[in-house]
Amino acid sequence: MKILILCTGNSCRSQMAEGFLKSFDPALEVRSAGTGPSDRVHPKAVQVMAEEGIDISGGYPKNVDQFLDTAFDYVITVCDNAKETCPFFTGKVNHRLHIGFDDPADAVGTEEEILAEFRRVRDEIKRDFEQFYQKNLK
Repeated sequence: MKILILCTGNSCRSQMAEGFLKSFDPALEVRSAGTGPSDRVHPKAVQVMAEEGIDISGGYPKNVDQFLDTAFDYVITVCDNAKETCPFFTGKVNHRLHIGFDDPADAVGTEEEILAEFRRVRDEIKRDFEQFYQKNLK
């Protein structure tokens, strides 16, 4: 089963979703990418995933262009911008889905308020991708 998770920067949401799916089933071939990739995975995304026992520190943002000719069972967008600008894949894509989340990188406030937003989004990603996994992949 090959899955691509797509967002804009590939620094938070898609990286977290990739980490959760791999933790649910290590046999899944999961990749993530962005339509306009950031220069690094957001440190707070790494931090809140580590709290769940999932290490995404080795990840790095990738451009979706490198996957356009690859076949996927699922291409899943996790932000509205990626959904609207999702490129055409020349490789076969069996299913396209949108499971949207707020961008925790947009959070403002104290350090604790920003971390709380990252944790909230992380928990939503875990919940929704666990439901996706149970319904479609198990």
